[in-house]
Amino acid sequence: MTGGGQEALGPLGTHRIVEQVLGGGQFGDGAGSADLHAASYHGPPRATAGAVRRVRVVLPGEVARVGPGAAPVVGGGPYRGPMDLRLPGFRGLLRRPRRLLAAGAAVAVLAGAGTWTAVASDDPPPVHRADRVMSMGGGVRLDTSYFTPGGTGRHPAVLLGHGFGGSKDDVRQQAEDLARDGYAVLTWSARGFGRSTGKIGLNDPRGEVADVSKLIDWLARQPQVLLDRPGDPRVGVAGASYGGAISLLAAGYDHRVDAIAPAITYWNLADALFPNGVFKKLWAGVFLNTGGGCARFEPELCRMYQRVAESGKPDAEARRMLAERSPSAVAGRIRVPTLLVQGQSDSLFPLGQADVAARAVRANGAPVDVDWIAGGHDGGDLETDRVQARVTAWFDRYLKKDPGADTGPAFRVTRTGGVDSTDGAALLRGASASTYPGLTSGQRTVALTGREQRFQNPAGANPPAVSSLPGLGGSGGSLAQLSALGVGISLDFPGQYASFESAPVGGDLRITGSPTVTVRATSTSEDAVLFAKLYDVGPGRARPVLPAQLVDPVRVTGAKAGKDVTLTLPAIDHEVQKGHRLRLVLASTDLGYASPAAPATYTVSLRSGLKVPTAPAVTTGAAPLPAWVWWLPAAGALIALALLLTARRRTGAPAPDPELVDVPLQITGLSKRYAGSADRYAVRDVSFRVEQGQVLGLLGPNGAGKTTTLRMLMGLIRPDSGEIRVFGHAIRPGAPVLSRVGAFVEGAGFLPHLSGRENLELYWRATGRPPEDAHLDEALRIAGLGDALARAVRTYSQGMRQRLAIAQAMLGLPDLLILDEPTNGLDPPQIREMREVMIRYAAGGRTVIVSSHLLAEVEQSCTHLVVMDRGRLVQAGPVGEIVGSGDTLLVGTAVPMDEPVAEKVSALPGVASAVRTEGGLLVRLEPSGTAERLVVELVRLEVPVASVGPHRRLEDAFLTLIGGSA
Repeated sequence: MTGGGQEALGPLGTHRIVEQVLGGGQFGDGAGSADLHAASYHGPPRATAGAVRRVRVVLPGEVARVGPGAAPVVGGGPYRGPMDLRLPGFRGLLRRPRRLLAAGAAVAVLAGAGTWTAVASDDPPPVHRADRVMSMGGGVRLDTSYFTPGGTGRHPAVLLGHGFGGSKDDVRQQAEDLARDGYAVLTWSARGFGRSTGKIGLNDPRGEVADVSKLIDWLARQPQVLLDRPGDPRVGVAGASYGGAISLLAAGYDHRVDAIAPAITYWNLADALFPNGVFKKLWAGVFLNTGGGCARFEPELCRMYQRVAESGKPDAEARRMLAERSPSAVAGRIRVPTLLVQGQSDSLFPLGQADVAARAVRANGAPVDVDWIAGGHDGGDLETDRVQARVTAWFDRYLKKDPGADTGPAFRVTRTGGVDSTDGAALLRGASASTYPGLTSGQRTVALTGREQRFQNPAGANPPAVSSLPGLGGSGGSLAQLSALGVGISLDFPGQYASFESAPVGGDLRITGSPTVTVRATSTSEDAVLFAKLYDVGPGRARPVLPAQLVDPVRVTGAKAGKDVTLTLPAIDHEVQKGHRLRLVLASTDLGYASPAAPATYTVSLRSGLKVPTAPAVTTGAAPLPAWVWWLPAAGALIALALLLTARRRTGAPAPDPELVDVPLQITGLSKRYAGSADRYAVRDVSFRVEQGQVLGLLGPNGAGKTTTLRMLMGLIRPDSGEIRVFGHAIRPGAPVLSRVGAFVEGAGFLPHLSGRENLELYWRATGRPPEDAHLDEALRIAGLGDALARAVRTYSQGMRQRLAIAQAMLGLPDLLILDEPTNGLDPPQIREMREVMIRYAAGGRTVIVSSHLLAEVEQSCTHLVVMDRGRLVQAGPVGEIVGSGDTLLVGTAVPMDEPVAEKVSALPGVASAVRTEGGLLVRLEPSGTAERLVVELVRLEVPVASVGPHRRLEDAFLTLIGGSA
């Protein structure tokens, strides 16, 4: 959230209208306190008591789908285009607020009340939120939010940090969930981010770490916080990435911290950005740009980056500067229970960072659990719900002192086990052990063969080999996910690497940890930089797979005289199947790292076999039996009994489906024949599913059956067969669940002699619901009719009537909003405003279904599509999937491109044409061209690539799907 009241909730509010709550004075302790306005919001009772809506956050690399079993698309921070380091806190359940209780007195609020925002659900007590700006001294002010459970008493506290480039808003949902679980939670935007001031210090002990201690001081003075002793609150710290590091640092610098749960973060930032003396240039550049540029950082950090980026080689001062800002600097002082969550798809902070942290904290005598999740900074599945539940259990055990809290195994790793045939998602299974095995457990030696080999470091280190694409968000994430599924993407150039290979393995081999091997390296230059990769090579012509797209860089000093080097390859969890071979590749270049610019010849030979850790104590849980095995017999008996008891009765509406209580809409086998016809259908056998937070576009030519489908959804006409369920309730005329649906289908009827406002008020009174639930002012603000609201509707233009009708559909801020051709009669500015309204409306956790012929508008406003033709479903899915790939790529750039750059790109091998477009270049590839080669060439030309993706207009895809019949 970015403030209190209406601003904090966005233009439409999070779910229901804002209630102004009276209050006086300033919130807090005086010093550094800020005058703030107050607000709280409540919602109406649920149709089903105790029901909970679940929202899955889709993060970089994930693919969201429409259809049975698909996950909803809800923003996961702006992870689009360049990789955004704003790793949101692990989020859980988004609960509906309760009914609006009363309108407030704005004058009293603005006079100085603290900001209190109540988010209530049916069972837990409400959550209160207070926003304030705190002074840290030296002109630095931090924007904070304080969440507390309803009721009285004292509670353990939790500090939640955000990811780099983000703000406190990214962890708001997790904060609300923890507050519902009985914690007092404080979130804040770190220095230089969000609305906080100050320079970014990369968790400087004198800056960001000192800020955390002052936040703990503030918590100790709050009446809601449980104290262990005066000035010492019972407090835990959690966060991901940047926020994960601050949790470790806080535990090392402030003895009052009682438990921590850092995720996908670093132990030593110098080792992360300068591994083995090699500069991780692309990730370092992403850090700088995500932070807002050099001027946003502390001057000494800016100078350090410029010095290293120019030389391409880290110096001792650079390492010292980053190391002193790292948890490793206080390794001996972190003595609190620590849950370490680390990502397997992470070339920024790989698993080795968590391994060193685990060993250090355990050496201090503190409990440590380690969890390797499927995702990471390179994308993949962050397992949000599971991990957040484990973090909560961790705090329950060590902050609430609940001995019965299940904190999970000492070590857990998520393994990919194929693909779900229904939706294409990776199937994840957990493996665990009662103790953390480390990265070298159960080593066995695999023999490698290969003669001594020579290869070149090319001048300028170009072209570079490609392992991963750090900083390209979804692209990088996709590579990591594909490697987990056995698809190879990496690129090595002939003459720039040496390779050594094993015989086919005699049985399945699970690698869990860091393989090691010793080689002899010689160079014609004084130093050599090698990039070690371990490939899984399948039989035949299968493309080699680089697990997790990870590479181990190493700088070999004194290589001119020859030197034996033991290479520790990146930690992975990967199964090598029987008959596959292991291939060790030593390359001279890599896209993500700085290599020597001077040409040189490297010579390498083997000095040992490959030592592979197998972690035999880690066992994978058995795949659970399908649920139907357990419930089918019992369900069959219950159905038989129900049929027996109701055989002579008329059946009513089907019972609500508890499994669909959080699903806004599921349509199954829906059919409707034309009147008087036995075999002509307006809609035939249509099935699809819509999730929370989606803006779904319903497309099709005239006569496709769109409006008929919407009318059946509204209960206006009955289907001949099939079923429509809204939030688990079957739709029938007058069904109570329709109170949660707002619709504008085939126009709205207004009384012409009444004003616009009077028409809306009359409509709401007819619903029989309380006037305060109408959210009338918000609906009128959306309509944007201004003074025309006082005029009779008969004086309205078509566009004005359209906007009034849409405002009527939004009365009560329904959970599911249905709009049939909402932009008819609107001029271009009004169309743009309507597009933004729909996007904002869904962002609050609600769902919008829109039927429209304006394909360009649908492409910009909708997240998902359902395409119909001649009454049948043609295709359903995310807009990006339906638009498809084709041979044209949209290259997003950090700055606009000029014509000479476009001409240079057009002249590249494999490129048919390149034209400038808003925000980058539109590149059409020749049949011989590939996206990987294009990225390499663009980097060589120093084009500031921010994103690379397929480009095809929705119009093209639509006409293809319906065969041009539109």
